[in-house]
Amino acid sequence: MTEEHDWVRIEREFDAPIDLVWKMWTDPPLFKRWYGPNGMSVPTAEMDVRIGGTRKVCIAMQSPERSMEMWFTGVYKEVRAPDRLVYTESMCDAEGRIISPQSMGMPDGFPDITEVIVDLSEVDGKTRMVMVHVGVAEGTAGAGGWNQAFDKLGTLILSTVNAER
Repeated sequence: MTEEHDWVRIEREFDAPIDLVWKMWTDPPLFKRWYGPNGMSVPTAEMDVRIGGTRKVCIAMQSPERSMEMWFTGVYKEVRAPDRLVYTESMCDAEGRIISPQSMGMPDGFPDITEVIVDLSEVDGKTRMVMVHVGVAEGTAGAGGWNQAFDKLGTLILSTVNAER
């Protein structure tokens, strides 16, 4: 019997200081370098990282057959540097107006607002990251996209740490 959740939980460990991993989540130019699934770029990442501050992110894909953009907006609910970040996430248009997930091809029942929780902790000189995305189920394309993004994050962190040595 399998237990289904309406959330995905991903844990990663990075051989880097916690402040660097925090910065990867909160500094727009760095965030743009790793966020999104493979093959996607992030042309826009606007972040007012404070409680009540807003965020707006665009992920885009360009191929010979087509181009696609997906926009997301949200509000920061918790900002406790360098160890906890909580924000809401909704699909939106380029102006930041919330749109229904179904209008972007998501299945019926996909929530209009989801919540991303990022907890960072130092363990033996490394940073442990636990990310929970409430509203995105384990085993979905969204969960797969997060795993691909975190693979890119790990590569970026490694190259950043190596460049600093």
